[in-house]
Amino acid sequence: MERESEIVNSYTKGFLLGAIVGGAVGAITALLFAPKPGIELREDIARKSGELYDKASDYVSAAKDEAQNVVNQGRVQADKIVHNARSQAEQLMHNAEQMIQEAKYRASSAKDIVGDSATRVKDAAKAGIDAFRTELNQKGNVDTELG
Repeated sequence: MERESEIVNSYTKGFLLGAIVGGAVGAITALLFAPKPGIELREDIARKSGELYDKASDYVSAAKDEAQNVVNQGRVQADKIVHNARSQAEQLMHNAEQMIQEAKYRASSAKDIVGDSATRVKDAAKAGIDAFRTELNQKGNVDTELG
């Protein structure tokens, strides 16, 4: 849709420029073939040249204004894109930071759980060994008493 608008604007500008130039050429040709004295003809040509210059200046000014508008619109769009990209990058960084913190917390919790379990297993093993020794000692005392 935007491309069609650009094409129509291009044709319109070309048509306007052609109309201005064609009108000026036609006016000058009419003046040259009109039966007027030299001074009057030069005055008419000078006046028409001034009008043509004014129209051309207006056209150039309008073209500059249009170009400036297009540049400004481009800047606005670029600023929006940069702002959106920056916002998305900040959000991604924030999410990544939260994920890292969550992973650290879970790893710490798992370490604590494993450490607690290892301590319990160690304590249970030690208790088992102590119980076994006690049992052996009692059995050894029983054997020596029997023997």
